[in-house]
Amino acid sequence: MASFELVPGCWVGGNCPCFIIAEIGQNHQGDINIAKNMIEVAKKCGANCVKFQKSDLNSRFNKAALDRPYTSHHSWGNTYGQHRAHLEFSESQFKELKKHAERHEIIFSASGMDMVSLRFLNQLGVPFFKIGSGDANNYSLIQDVARFGKPLIVSTGMQSIDTVQKVYYLLKQFNIKLGFLHCVSAYPAPPSDINLRVIQSYQEKFPDVVIGYSGHETGTDISIAAVALGAKILERHLTLDKTWKGSDHCASLDPEEFQQLVSQVRNVETALGSHIKIVRESEIACYRKLGKTLVASQNLQCGTVLSEDMLDIKVSEPKGLNADQFYNVIGHTLIHDKEYDDSIFEEDIS
Repeated sequence: MASFELVPGCWVGGNCPCFIIAEIGQNHQGDINIAKNMIEVAKKCGANCVKFQKSDLNSRFNKAALDRPYTSHHSWGNTYGQHRAHLEFSESQFKELKKHAERHEIIFSASGMDMVSLRFLNQLGVPFFKIGSGDANNYSLIQDVARFGKPLIVSTGMQSIDTVQKVYYLLKQFNIKLGFLHCVSAYPAPPSDINLRVIQSYQEKFPDVVIGYSGHETGTDISIAAVALGAKILERHLTLDKTWKGSDHCASLDPEEFQQLVSQVRNVETALGSHIKIVRESEIACYRKLGKTLVASQNLQCGTVLSEDMLDIKVSEPKGLNADQFYNVIGHTLIHDKEYDDSIFEEDIS
């Protein structure tokens, strides 16, 4: 399974713990103090990383898109451009947020929605780049980002497998550290559309890529299943209040849910454990109480050649030979007398 150092001292993939990203996005309502609070909450919840979104509006949207009326109850302005401008932090605010994350010892990154923003994020010193689903088929932008030489994580919502394969072969030439996130770009995403088995398909098709999951569903159970299927990067939106204005809040986790998600992921990772099946130390007490061993089914004299009808398997005191030795002792000679229901021990058999 692929693995690489995403951030100095922090590896993803392989046998490493799942890397959990708290996607703050624009759930901060355009308020830098809320954004700082969300960074602190993400850290307390156990997330490895906080991620924002950065746009240069004139590079990301054309004039008509920015000028169109936006009358949704989620709107922060009369036009879509005014709405987006309200939610967009300045470069100086991004520098402030990165320093705040560093003070709270949590990794800071952001999705750059256009090349102007991505150049700024590179100068800001984000340790890796995230390409959102909306740019997963933006081949020229992806190539330009790859030239920065930093690890790159690509969400693959709204894309076909053909597009994902094209991105893979496009990026192979740059020899960069690469992750793909399975994603369904619906807010919230209906479970019937999520198809978590795509994670396994990605693992088979792209064995040198770290595979993860970016979830927009409600609740935590599907994300837990994604980790059980092998997702090594998990991204979920974080909100402080699901009733706040903004279309992402309904597909986000509140702090209690996010903390529960992190705890559940770590429990699942512990439970996945080893491929090797052995008797575990924790099972010994149950075996001592209820494990069955060999006993005599009748009175037996020394010198008797054992046959199947002479033995039984019961919970016995003291414990005799394990039940799985039943057929191994048939045909062997008994060297001690045994009464009915006596345990049979290794030293009783020639």
